[in-house]
Amino acid sequence: MTARPLLRLGTRGSPLALAQAAEVRRRLAVAHPELAAEGAVATVIIKTTGDRIQDRALSEIGGKGLFTKEIEEALVAGEIDAAVHSMKDVPTWLPEGLTVEHLLPREDPRDAFFSPHGTRLADLPQGAVVGTASLRRQAQILARRPDLKVVTFRGNVATRLRKLAEGEVDATLLAVAGLKRLGEADRIVAALAPEEMLPAVGQGAIGLEIRADDSRTRELLDAIACRDTGLRIAAERALLAQLDGSCKTPIAGLAELEGGMLRLRGLIALPDGSALHSAELRAPSAEAESLGRRLGEQLQAAAGPAFLAAITAP
Repeated sequence: MTARPLLRLGTRGSPLALAQAAEVRRRLAVAHPELAAEGAVATVIIKTTGDRIQDRALSEIGGKGLFTKEIEEALVAGEIDAAVHSMKDVPTWLPEGLTVEHLLPREDPRDAFFSPHGTRLADLPQGAVVGTASLRRQAQILARRPDLKVVTFRGNVATRLRKLAEGEVDATLLAVAGLKRLGEADRIVAALAPEEMLPAVGQGAIGLEIRADDSRTRELLDAIACRDTGLRIAAERALLAQLDGSCKTPIAGLAELEGGMLRLRGLIALPDGSALHSAELRAPSAEAESLGRRLGEQLQAAAGPAFLAAITAP
């Protein structure tokens, strides 16, 4: 048994977060035999503000950093060597001295639909109640079905599905990727096409955040990084940055590789779904960040100053 861990991974303590950390450990053990020994890679569980506050929507309590701040503080302090994140939870701008350069191969980025009434939003009865904590999902739901009622719905996968089964809501949505990583893909009623529900930026991708000056950890992680996922996420996060996105802004984005080209779809909306703008662009994969910025500029131009002021107002 290794006396001291060769690598310390920081993560939240939810079942999904622990499953993601386990996936990182498995890949590292294959890439580096010395990391396969018991105790060579330690998982350090860190409770975040987002984990502690479960009774309010994320948009009401501070935004995306709620799931990363405490983990990043541990990284800066040298208490861990790398942070394991769901990329959809990572803020647009990282703290100084930290970087996300390594991503695992992306899982299915779509949203899964759960309801006893059918397999699509269109199947829900008039005035049905949909539970979600995501403004992105809320805006797209109400844009398609303004008759529906959306209520705040938080908790892990098991909690949300239990609440649905108990009749608290008529439908809810969860990330397909999370269900697959938890081994619960068989519970998915239907996966919604991006045309019906455009995913969150970074959904389905696991990112590894490190200190920018930590060359040792960077070299270890280089062996498990997925270049294609890196290109896709770079385009999506450049879109998010251009739109100045946060958890208070209903923004969606999905980049897909088609040969040597990237197809990027983006969407920006008002939280109540009363206005929504979407667009897409294609460019060579080497232009990922430029593509994201250009699509963001196109959406900003289409939306106009009044729209943008409305969605970013405190």
